[in-house]
Amino acid sequence: MPGLIGPDRFREVAAGALELSGVDGVEVLFMHDWGGLTRFAKSEIHQSIFREDTGIRVRVVTGDRVGVAAANVATPEGALKAARSAKEMAEVVGPDAMWPGLAPVADVPEVPGRYDETTADSSPEARADAVATLIGMCPSGFTAAGAFETQAIEIGVANSRGQFCWAPSTQASLTTVISGGESGSGFAEVFGAGLGAIDPEAIGRRAADKAERSQRPRALEAGVYPVVLEPAATATLVAFLSYVGFAGRAYVEDRSCFSGKAGETVVGTNIDIWDDGGDPSTLGAPFDFEGVPKQRASLIEGGVFRDAVYDLRTAKQAGTTSTGHGLPSPNPEGPFPLNLFMATGDASLDDMVAATERGVLVTRFHYSNVVNPMESSITGMTRDGTFLIEGGEVVGPVRNFRFTQSIVEALSHVSMIGREAELASEFFFSASRVPALKVEAFNFSGVSDH
Repeated sequence: MPGLIGPDRFREVAAGALELSGVDGVEVLFMHDWGGLTRFAKSEIHQSIFREDTGIRVRVVTGDRVGVAAANVATPEGALKAARSAKEMAEVVGPDAMWPGLAPVADVPEVPGRYDETTADSSPEARADAVATLIGMCPSGFTAAGAFETQAIEIGVANSRGQFCWAPSTQASLTTVISGGESGSGFAEVFGAGLGAIDPEAIGRRAADKAERSQRPRALEAGVYPVVLEPAATATLVAFLSYVGFAGRAYVEDRSCFSGKAGETVVGTNIDIWDDGGDPSTLGAPFDFEGVPKQRASLIEGGVFRDAVYDLRTAKQAGTTSTGHGLPSPNPEGPFPLNLFMATGDASLDDMVAATERGVLVTRFHYSNVVNPMESSITGMTRDGTFLIEGGEVVGPVRNFRFTQSIVEALSHVSMIGREAELASEFFFSASRVPALKVEAFNFSGVSDH
């Protein structure tokens, strides 16, 4: 198995690029990642792969012109070659009037528990054993499909201003859909920083229970219903809000649903959302891809929108400082939160169901996409565990819905919040820790045929 290259070797590699002469600035972004993936379907493993990738991305500055070059190398000579290519690009591109400069020297605090050696060294046999345990939870006549993935990554940033940071992290995830019988299916998924977060028996049991309870779903008319959203469904709303609402570039360019609304109440006063890459309970490095330490960013507090997140460029545009949310250059999208949190409440999922006279319990959303970013509206489907609630009890499964819903409107009608939060991931390098929600008005715009 591969191992960490480490900060000392990264420093040697970066030095090859940083010695480039005749330029005003050099930045080296280093990423080395490896991991295994075991996929299964029809209760059989059909793919087990391992991958490893090492890459650098060098950004070179000459005046107000910037060039970027990438290479799959981890040597000083390779870094210097990439830097020379980036210099050539910088000499021919147009000037960048909003160039903010490279990240200054700043201390990056260590976050314990982000790297687990056992997870980094996970074997195909260990993943296969876990998958076998999960499959063993399938009732007779049901089959399981899904994936078990383990990943390790080390990220480093060094620049000619003297900033240097490096950090390793790991991640493990196990996802499954168990299906069978008469149109029944159930979903379960767990993310964590290491294998210790993964309990394949519990994951399989949870998905199997939903699959058994979702047999023979009946059609329910489309319309506006109270809903109880399990954490996986909440995570979809929060993750898309990070893109259409909290992204710094969209915010400063008046393309965010929150542009011009700082200090205004935008959702229910019981909603608090923040981003904190330094929290031990989330994933990834404690600095961004520009080498800026990640800051705790209060996004919505007591229903009031506070601010977006920024990288160096959007911070200059907004007249503020970077919050440590820069993505790899070149990046036309700008920054957005990668470590979101939503404050928990005091309710259990059973409490939410008991408080619902007639509504829908949603396990997760699927195939979600943005409809209108300025209205924070998205569309998608429910999937793998959608149930009717009547009289405070789950009375049976219903066919899946298509929803078309403003996220801001949904978060303006939250009456109950779960006391426990779960980690979920929607996008690249992202992780959201969110609770279940009871939303009093949610728009199901159509009904599926299954």
